Amino acid sequence: MELSLVLEYSWVILVLIVLEGLLAADNALVLAVMVKHLPEEKRKKALFYGLAGAFLFRFASLFAISFLIDIWQLQAIGALYLMFIAVNHIVRKVWLRGHEEVAAATEKPVKKAGFWTTVLKVEIADIAFAVDSILAAVAIAVSLPKTNLPTIGGMDGGHFIVVFIGGFMGVVIMRFAANLFVTLLQKKPGLEIAAFLIVGWVGVKLTVFTLSHPTLAILPEGFAASSAWKITFYVVLIGIAVAGWFLSKEVEHVEKQEKNDVTSA
Repeated sequence: MELSLVLEYSWVILVLIVLEGLLAADNALVLAVMVKHLPEEKRKKALFYGLAGAFLFRFASLFAISFLIDIWQLQAIGALYLMFIAVNHIVRKVWLRGHEEVAAATEKPVKKAGFWTTVLKVEIADIAFAVDSILAAVAIAVSLPKTNLPTIGGMDGGHFIVVFIGGFMGVVIMRFAANLFVTLLQKKPGLEIAAFLIVGWVGVKLTVFTLSHPTLAILPEGFAASSAWKITFYVVLIGIAVAGWFLSKEVEHVEKQEKNDVTSA
């Protein structure tokens, strides 16, 4: 593999690790809230079962996608899904936060779910997170130059490795390094918005790849792999990340209870 190709792949993998870390932190906070009502021992078991299910689902979906990746309809669905979750999350986070707080204050207490019901909810949430993770990795990987590695399913071996790393970094970070990213998000909450803006931008990238598909040919076939588009994509991506870092007001005091919830996970 040429040095330029190695550097490009290494850069993409680094971007994926950072993105997966930020998304995994947000996911870890969600899971911590979902199991918060359980005793500590059962809480850890519920999270373990949920993460085990997510690991198996990612493994299965990774190989399924390797055979289906060239189907433009699947690419289009993936692009729309990534843009939807980005817009949905940002709208709920920015515009509906006040309404949710009022609703929570007036809401009547509900009966807490039992252990296995909680495990099922964690499992479903982990599967949703897995879909986000795999699709984001695919969207970034598919426009990379092809390698001389053996193909897996219908996917270039190099692309498969990138998707594999992206798909499983979310599980690894959620299990072992989520606390670092959770603390970072709590100190700079604007990074969460930036992370989902990046997810939406990755959805745009997958849209460009779809429109360049030979069957559609709405954009020139080589446009998605062109230097001009790659430079544009990464300049915007870095711009979003930098803006998220510098425009986010730093929170001095982190809630101890939230940290404890994630630590116990």
